[in-house]
Amino acid sequence: MISIIDYGVGNLGSVKNMLKFLNIESKIITTAEELSTATKIILPGVGSWDNGVAKLTESGLLSVLNKRVLSDKVPVLGICLGMQILLDASEEGELAGLGWIPGEVKKFYFTPEQQTANKLRIPHMGWNVTHNKKQTALTQLNDDETRYYFVHSYHAEVANKDHALMTCNYGYEFTCAIHKDNIWGVQFHPEKSHKFGMALMKSFAEL
Repeated sequence: MISIIDYGVGNLGSVKNMLKFLNIESKIITTAEELSTATKIILPGVGSWDNGVAKLTESGLLSVLNKRVLSDKVPVLGICLGMQILLDASEEGELAGLGWIPGEVKKFYFTPEQQTANKLRIPHMGWNVTHNKKQTALTQLNDDETRYYFVHSYHAEVANKDHALMTCNYGYEFTCAIHKDNIWGVQFHPEKSHKFGMALMKSFAEL
């Protein structure tokens, strides 16, 4: 059973619908009691950093979430803002992240010349090719033609390069997926990425 955490800022319906299409059992949860029995966890999220961190804190799930992930080693997948919150901090806000993977969230920065020459816009929106930095259960079936759907203005910058799972290029190379032990995070939206997202979600379900 995959537990999808509802803390008020996630695109829950699309995630659950993709899992249903793949015949993967899932449940949207809101309580610590439900979280205490989860065998896999998805932490979605859209919107701004401080709002997301505040909503997660207000949910009353943090202590149980930390125990399930850090002590019980339950596999967790953060999506979009849910991935960013796995890190320590963000240039977008003042509140502290979960700090499960060392690193910070940085805003895309382009010079006026880059923006003009390459027609770069913020947010980075649309399909883009990703590149694996290491082979794991979530990347072993992928190759360098794997594409996912992105919508974001900020990106991860991990402190340890070994925690970079995938990279993408938008003006410059940036980390778009992270991994440490049982903790996974993706900046893109697998639930909107058709066969590529389905393959990733299926691999996560089979961990």
